[in-house]
Amino acid sequence: MGMENYIMNRRRFTKSLVAGSLASIALPRWLNSEEVMNTGYLDNIGIQLWTVRNQLAEDLPGTLKAIKDAGYAQVELMRTVGEDYVFAKARELGLNVSSAFIDWRTIADPTADGVPSQAEILEKAKDFGLKYLVFGYLGKGFRETEKQMTAHAESANAFGEKCLERGITLCYHHHSFEFAPLAESSKTGWDVLLDRLDPNLVKFEIDVFWAAIGGLDPVVLLKELEGRVAQVHLKDLLPGTGILWDEGEVPHEAFKELGNGELDIAKIIQVASETGVDQCHVEQDQSPNPLLSIATSSQYLRDC
Repeated sequence: MGMENYIMNRRRFTKSLVAGSLASIALPRWLNSEEVMNTGYLDNIGIQLWTVRNQLAEDLPGTLKAIKDAGYAQVELMRTVGEDYVFAKARELGLNVSSAFIDWRTIADPTADGVPSQAEILEKAKDFGLKYLVFGYLGKGFRETEKQMTAHAESANAFGEKCLERGITLCYHHHSFEFAPLAESSKTGWDVLLDRLDPNLVKFEIDVFWAAIGGLDPVVLLKELEGRVAQVHLKDLLPGTGILWDEGEVPHEAFKELGNGELDIAKIIQVASETGVDQCHVEQDQSPNPLLSIATSSQYLRDC
């Protein structure tokens, strides 16, 4: 990955980024930025901070500044409880914060050590003025059977009702394991979630990369879920990667900047707008150079 060398040079890169390195990035030009601008997503385009988790650990203010300089309007927090400093620094820079992930165990394994309570999460969400909370994962051992997935959906509905009472929308962010067949069942985890999650209480945050690598067409999926998707994660996929249901088996190089993979990003954004998606966040789970990657993706969305 070359991450160690990258971290050593991060500050130098940030300075060059601010000085105008964005202008020198060679990008594809098939995307019609006029159409993207008309959707309104660029006015509040977000970045999921998981993308720059290593850079935040080394230099949080500098990394947030690089995000701002790259053209992002908001950040989506990696968690809710414990993010006060990140939130404060983001707001100082003029970055909005409307969405945050929660510890998935709060819903799937709430009695585990160190897991924030739902009350703590809701209190912090109120402090931050969040619009969305995101239930974004299920660990191995918690997602293999229909019974497990049904229980998680019911728990999510219950928490979604508490969120709704406070003016917050709970979203479920999928990966690709949901699309795999469940043990001793004719269903997939996704089948259970679609059937059991109450559309009035829990929306989806569709991740177009994980949908595609799971074997689904993101455009078709967004159309099928019209009215049930509040947010979208934008990232691109290395051509020819194939279907992989285990996130641990996905090669790092499969994660690509927008425009550098096989997904029809322009069509995805168009359909997201047509089907009522509120906002989009760029995310790239793996990159040898995350700040350059997010700058590339941001510029791609604005390129004409």
